[in-house]
Amino acid sequence: MEKEVYLELENVSKKYGTINAVNSLSLKVFKNDIYGFLGPNGAGKSTSIRMILSLITPDSGKIKLFGKDLSVDRYTTLSRVGALVEKPDFYPYLTARKNLEILGRLSNVKNLDAKIDEVLDLVKLSSRQHSKVKTFSQGMRQRLGIAQSVLHDPDLIILDEPGNGLDPQGQKEMRVLIQKLNVERGITFVISSHILAEVEQLANRMIIINKGKSLVEGEVSELLEGGGILVTIEISNPEKALLVASKFESAQDAELSENNSLRLRIPRERIPELLAEFEKDAVKVYSVIPARSLEDYFISKIGNE
Repeated sequence: MEKEVYLELENVSKKYGTINAVNSLSLKVFKNDIYGFLGPNGAGKSTSIRMILSLITPDSGKIKLFGKDLSVDRYTTLSRVGALVEKPDFYPYLTARKNLEILGRLSNVKNLDAKIDEVLDLVKLSSRQHSKVKTFSQGMRQRLGIAQSVLHDPDLIILDEPGNGLDPQGQKEMRVLIQKLNVERGITFVISSHILAEVEQLANRMIIINKGKSLVEGEVSELLEGGGILVTIEISNPEKALLVASKFESAQDAELSENNSLRLRIPRERIPELLAEFEKDAVKVYSVIPARSLEDYFISKIGNE
């Protein structure tokens, strides 16, 4: 059965003067995805997000939300979308609760008081609901931004750099919250971020764009492991291990590195067989560390441009 497409861009372009900010960009986000939207600064991510949210109009191409053309049925489709773009803006001299009340009334949220209680509890801000937003840390403002984005029960949330200004603990809390909303509430996410390690832990699908164009799109696991994963194996006899690896059919690019280690590329499912071959030749294995990361993959793609 085909997955339901929640967001689709078809050859979307946007030009500013002579600059192609977005150039014939196409992508698909399916229901229940956590979709990583990646690219270097100036790649066209923010312009794309603004077009999806109807803040700016594309020069050409189509944007569909929940199967409907955004240019035809804008209000109805966008009512099912929540967004946090760059940094959340609130009235600093009003309390967290008062800010949510204003936003909730603008969105015609039913049972508003109960809904505000619910989302404040969700983002762990109930104890600070009567504090003025000007007293909040950046992490607390980001969490309040998430509360605002889920207040009207959206099916899709678009987050532009949700980890901006957050320390490692704040990034972890944001990641846990996104996963919770995805699993427990079935909310689909599109996340634009430069914190690649966070996206790698969150996203099941992703796109990398550069100069407004798509470089690659697909399942994160398949893209990172295409042609095998890079691993570093700490062993007792490096020279013998290199000889064994060079004869192993699925191992590629085997080379010795520092600290009695062997680096090579191999399909994940073939690693146990290689370790069995080492054991036959009395090569002790102390550790196997995957070296392939989203950061490595991202740099390799961008570097080819």
